[in-house]
Amino acid sequence: MKLPLSWLHDHVTPELGTRELATRLAMTGTEIDVIHHHGVDALEHFVVGKVLERAPHPDADKLSVCTVDVGEAEPSQIVCGAPNVAAGQTVAVGRPGSIMPDGTKLKTAKLRGVASAGMILSEDEVAIASDRAGGIMELPDDLVAGTPLADVLLISDEVLELEITPNRPDCLGVYGVAREVAAATGAPLGPPPWEAPAARPAFDELRTQDAAGSGTAGDITITNEAPDLCPRMTWRLYEDVTLAPSPRWLKARLTAAGQRPINNVVDITNYVMLLTGQPLHAFDADRIAGGTLVLRRAADGETITTLDEVERTLDDQMLLFADGDGPTSIAGVMGGARSEIHDAGTGEPGTSRPTTTRVLMEVATWNGPNVNRTMAKLGLRSEAGSRFEKGLAPEQTLEAQAVAHQLMVELCGATPVGGTLDLGGDGPAPAVIRLRDEKVTALLGAPVARDRCAAVLTTLGFGVTPAEDGLDVTVPAFRRIDVTREADLIEEVARLEALDTLPSTVPENRTGHAAQLTHAQKVRRRAEDVLVGVGLHEVCGWSFTEPAVLDRLRIPAEHPLRAVVQLENPMSEAQSILRPTILGSLLDAAAHNRAHGHADVQLFESGSVYAARPAPPEAWAGQRPAPADEHHALAVLLHGAAAPASWQGAGSAAPADVFTAKGILEAVLGTLRVPFSIGDAPEGAWPFLHPGRSGAVLDADGARIGFLGEVHPLVAQAWDLDGPVAAFAVDLGKVAALAPEVVGYRDLTSFPALRQDLAVVVADDVPAQRVLDVVRGAGGKRLADVRVFDVYRGAQLGEGRVSLALHCEFRAPDRTLTDEDVAPVRAKIVAALAEQVGGELRG
Repeated sequence: MKLPLSWLHDHVTPELGTRELATRLAMTGTEIDVIHHHGVDALEHFVVGKVLERAPHPDADKLSVCTVDVGEAEPSQIVCGAPNVAAGQTVAVGRPGSIMPDGTKLKTAKLRGVASAGMILSEDEVAIASDRAGGIMELPDDLVAGTPLADVLLISDEVLELEITPNRPDCLGVYGVAREVAAATGAPLGPPPWEAPAARPAFDELRTQDAAGSGTAGDITITNEAPDLCPRMTWRLYEDVTLAPSPRWLKARLTAAGQRPINNVVDITNYVMLLTGQPLHAFDADRIAGGTLVLRRAADGETITTLDEVERTLDDQMLLFADGDGPTSIAGVMGGARSEIHDAGTGEPGTSRPTTTRVLMEVATWNGPNVNRTMAKLGLRSEAGSRFEKGLAPEQTLEAQAVAHQLMVELCGATPVGGTLDLGGDGPAPAVIRLRDEKVTALLGAPVARDRCAAVLTTLGFGVTPAEDGLDVTVPAFRRIDVTREADLIEEVARLEALDTLPSTVPENRTGHAAQLTHAQKVRRRAEDVLVGVGLHEVCGWSFTEPAVLDRLRIPAEHPLRAVVQLENPMSEAQSILRPTILGSLLDAAAHNRAHGHADVQLFESGSVYAARPAPPEAWAGQRPAPADEHHALAVLLHGAAAPASWQGAGSAAPADVFTAKGILEAVLGTLRVPFSIGDAPEGAWPFLHPGRSGAVLDADGARIGFLGEVHPLVAQAWDLDGPVAAFAVDLGKVAALAPEVVGYRDLTSFPALRQDLAVVVADDVPAQRVLDVVRGAGGKRLADVRVFDVYRGAQLGEGRVSLALHCEFRAPDRTLTDEDVAPVRAKIVAALAEQVGGELRG
């Protein structure tokens, strides 16, 4: 909802700046999304002008050269393109330095060779309206040239865009927000607009009947056949209506609030809705066939053409108004094209439909869930429907009728006929809730003075009377749905008074134990921190997915990953199962990034994956075990460049592959102090991985804790990803069980390591990991570390042979080792390499 501050200030004027007011409202539960500036800026340059002379432009048929008195010593020369400019007019002028709504700053310029010192303005050029067809604005002749335009017209405003929660439809009107502002700031609140003397006839001429029945508004008969979905509707007929453009103050208000001005009758309905929060609908009374309107449920398949010129098909749970010729509007949502207010002067050429002169004003209350369902089923949302679906009070209908009555008489010269027809009357009697002092203190943790509670609630529209132990609070109609119990009243007091003044206290620890993370939680956070530290971005995917993802992952029919958990009541087919692997959501995120121009992605996700449990044995009859095996997985996916392009490279970095993923896996498990190795992937275990570039992540005992590899090219293609896609996933539950809770540290500084390099030649099919395992096993405690730092293949080694260069570090805890100390260990390593992998030292 857009709220122009100038409109708010008609009812309450807090002594706060715009941002301070926005903050105060946000702190009391009314969220402010954006603060807009509407209209023009540099107001000192916008003035009233008098056109002294008008002459044709010497070089342009559609331009005029005007001499304009702008209140200065000498008149200004302004070139104007409006066809209606004439000598003697009082006009709005933007002088050089003016800033227009789109941010353009006016300056003295030449138009087709003639100097122009500013602009003569139309309504759209100061954001009063969006249509410039009417040409420049003509102002009253009694205005003095040079008068600031802001003193005459609303040409600049600040607008708060509010995010109103579904339980507060009363704040979908300007006066409802004014009530909140008054309670939040202490500023005095003006009287409700429906209490103005000119609005009283709508109340004084009231004829109330049962909701389920018929009545007349002038010569129109109205019948309510669905009182269960429309508990109250009020009607008022107006004749002698003069349809015309609205006055500029009304246009300016609507435009600032995001509404497009149309004509005075339609603008009145929109203005009253924005002011009171209660929608209205105006019928052309002469277009109501047979002089009868019936509110009824639609027939299944019945159609209607709405104001947006779209034919819509209804079902038997939707409400409509119908006259003698059929449906005229969808009740509570949108009017129909057949009975809309019509100006013959703006219609299509050749149409014979006359201008509206009789208006039937309808204001009703509808069942919120039914309106919500209708809009969802039709794919049609409206300003009116968005208010009705939240639940409005029946009492608000007459308030809106009263404000509309005043404006119809004042702006349209309308004559009311037959008073106000009311089918239904007020809602239930207001509830009275006891607000106890001790309950306020118990829930808030600190007392709030009774008189302060009364002041807050009174400003919010509640009735308050003293009681022995607190207050008896009468709930106003517009809060009937939202406030139903004592705790709701305490919430009102808390958000507007107590939360700012409650003392800060430390909760009492009654258990004697301080809260702390579990070991598994610490492991998970540490692992995620490592991934962030190496430059990966975290994504949060859905636990829900679609069955089709199993086919895209190439999972065979009888594969264990096909044992998925089916949801009993899914929101859609796309969210009907729980994911058996975390890889699918990472591929979705990578594909989304690629589709938006980000081909290089380094992503990780930490989340649950699920597998269906087999049917329980007969002995478990009557018990209901958990429907799924669930574990927490940590997965990484890499696509595109392994690192950002650098001037030191050849223009682009190498693509990420399985070795890039393995390095990241080593960083994670190494930080967690979990020893691991990469083994052969069991055949068919992970069909979504490349069979020649994947493996199993094994713990120190050889048990599988995850997978590592490149995604199968056909799977990558199914997600529109080209090039290698590397990934790994580990079961964080198993990893946490392997990670030590207390990490032991050893001395690395007192006695330096002895470093030696070996080059060992082995068969090409011997894995490097196997060579490292042999070296570590033979090196014993003296060997602190070993790693491969070079690989060489060449003709001198022989066919099918490879040389691995190993960097070894030897260390002792009590002294610096010598070559003589290490020689036996080295010999043992060489012997083990020869015996176990057929390795020999390279000369």
